[in-house]
Amino acid sequence: MGSNFVHHMAKRYPDYVLVVLDALTYAGSMDNLPAEMLRLNNPTMRFWYGDVRNAELVNTLVADADYVVHFAAETHVTRSIFDNRLFFETDVIGTHTVANAVLKAARRVKRFVHISSSEVYGTAETSLMDEEHPLKPMSPYASAKCGADRLVYSYWTTYRLPCTILRPFNNFGPRQHLEKLVPRFVTSVLLGEKLTVHGDGEAARDFVYVGDVCRAIDMTLHADAAAVEGEVFNIATGEHRSIRAIAHDVVRAMNSNGAAIENTSNRPGQVSRHTGDSGKIRKVLGWEPQVTWDEGLRRTIKWYSENREWWEKQVWMRHIPIITASGVREYH
Repeated sequence: MGSNFVHHMAKRYPDYVLVVLDALTYAGSMDNLPAEMLRLNNPTMRFWYGDVRNAELVNTLVADADYVVHFAAETHVTRSIFDNRLFFETDVIGTHTVANAVLKAARRVKRFVHISSSEVYGTAETSLMDEEHPLKPMSPYASAKCGADRLVYSYWTTYRLPCTILRPFNNFGPRQHLEKLVPRFVTSVLLGEKLTVHGDGEAARDFVYVGDVCRAIDMTLHADAAAVEGEVFNIATGEHRSIRAIAHDVVRAMNSNGAAIENTSNRPGQVSRHTGDSGKIRKVLGWEPQVTWDEGLRRTIKWYSENREWWEKQVWMRHIPIITASGVREYH
C-alpha cells in the first residue's frame, strides 16, 4: 500500500513534498519507490532510512508535515505466529511513537490517517461487516493492529487530534511481497509449481485493488475535517471469494490449466470469512471501488510477469515455519 500510495500522490500532486520514512525490513525495497526519490536534493521527494519507533527521528519529520499517513507495520498473519514480539513492537509501539509526534506537532498537522486492517474484526458475524462490527482479532498480527487502531482512536477522544482510521480489506496489486496470497499464487504458476491452499480452501476474503485503496486515502486526506476526524472507514468491495476460488481464478487467467492445486493444513488463527460493508465511506466521501476483481487480477498478473527480477529474490520467503498449538512444526 505504502509504495503504491507514493506513486499515486507523486503522479496526481506533483507540487506536493513527499517524505517517506522506512526501515527497509525484509518486505521493503527502494525499488518500490519512484526513481526520483533517490535523486539527491530533490525538492519534492525525500527518503529517510529509519525505524518508526525512533521517537527523535519521527518527531523531527512530523514537525514539518502538514499531513501524516501511517502505514508502518508488520503485516503477515503467518509471520506473526513465527515472531509475534516484533509485531507488537512495530505495530503498537511504532503507532504510539507516531501519534505522540502528531500530538507534539498538533498546531501544524492537519490530518493524521492511520492505516488499520480488516483483520481487527476477526471472522464475520454478519453478512457484511460494517465499522461497528465487534473487534475480535484472531492472530498476533490482528491483535497488534487492533491495539494500534484503538490507540489512535484514544488520541482523538483524549486530545482531539485530527485522526482518521481506515480499515482496508485484503489488498492486492503490483509490488506486493510474495508472502501474500495473490502474488504467491501468480508466481507459483510462473515457476511451474503447485498452488498451496490452507485447509479446505473455503476461507473467504474481500479483495480490493490497491489503486482503489490509494484513492480512498487520498480522498480522506482532502476531505472536510468535520466529515472524517475521529471516524473509522472500511475500504472494501462487499464481495468475498474463497481461497480455492482465487487459486482457480489465477490458473484460468494465466491459461495454465495444467497447474496443480494442493491442500495443506489449516493455518492457526485463520479467519473464516471477511466481507466488508463500505457504505459509510461511499456516503461520506463518495468513494467506491473502480477496479473489478477480474481487471485487478489481470493487472497484477501482468506486473509480476513483466518484473521477475523484482520478485525472484523473494522466492525463498514465501513459506514460513511455525509451531502449532500441538507443538508440530509446519511451513505455511
